[in-house]
Amino acid sequence: MSAAGPGRLVVCPTPIGNLEDVTLRVLGALREADVIACEDTRRTRVLLQRHGVQGRLVSYHEHNERERTGELVGRMNAGEVVALVSDAGMPLVSDPGFVLVQGCIAAGLAVEVLPGPSAVLAALVASGLPASAWRFAGFLPRGRAGLREAFGAAETLVAFESPRRLAGSLRVLTELDPDRPVAVCRELTKLHEEVVRGAAAELLERYGLQAPRGEVVLVVGAAPQAAPELDGAIAAVAELVQGGARPRVAAGVIARLTGAKANELYRGAVAKG
Repeated sequence: MSAAGPGRLVVCPTPIGNLEDVTLRVLGALREADVIACEDTRRTRVLLQRHGVQGRLVSYHEHNERERTGELVGRMNAGEVVALVSDAGMPLVSDPGFVLVQGCIAAGLAVEVLPGPSAVLAALVASGLPASAWRFAGFLPRGRAGLREAFGAAETLVAFESPRRLAGSLRVLTELDPDRPVAVCRELTKLHEEVVRGAAAELLERYGLQAPRGEVVLVVGAAPQAAPELDGAIAAVAELVQGGARPRVAAGVIARLTGAKANELYRGAVAKG
């Protein structure tokens, strides 16, 4: 048990699939913690048993995190060490934990974050797309307008996606830019891991008829950014479309007037919605 005095929170990332990917530091932290706050006690117990770790588990998930935060902060104020885990990967990254970290900061308690597995980083690197500038979007929005906005990112986009909605998201991207490079990363670190790379239209053809199985991380190349001098031409196309013109016809008209490429004008106007 911890000595008397202020305790602390230790944020512990856990394997995203392969139970061997847990780090030695995380195992040590889980062994030494007075209590382990976990998203699903059953899943966490499997990990602990695999590595011979004994620990006291309490549930901490999206439905009880506010109520549980007060209890855990009280324990830490009494000198206990709390380890926080989610079902897979880094807590807080599209997983519970934000409320607890904020509660610790407000109470003046130390928060220690250990490095470890992350589906986001694994997918980014495996995609083969530029990693010098990238954006994590969490779970992709469901509506077309939200998807178009997300796919307009000027950096490589990394997002979680439901297998059932993957084809729909790829269809929206294909409408915007059929040649956009994409990687569908499925079941990372697991037995049936698969990374499929290609143009948006190619991947839509692959997944349009049958949804993939398992957990999916979608990585999308950066959207082409219009040069400043094209902004006015794109705005003109968008204005014509709002007036009832068909997008491709409007793009062709403005292209002939300005000398810009019709495809760039069309894509820019569609991205504006």
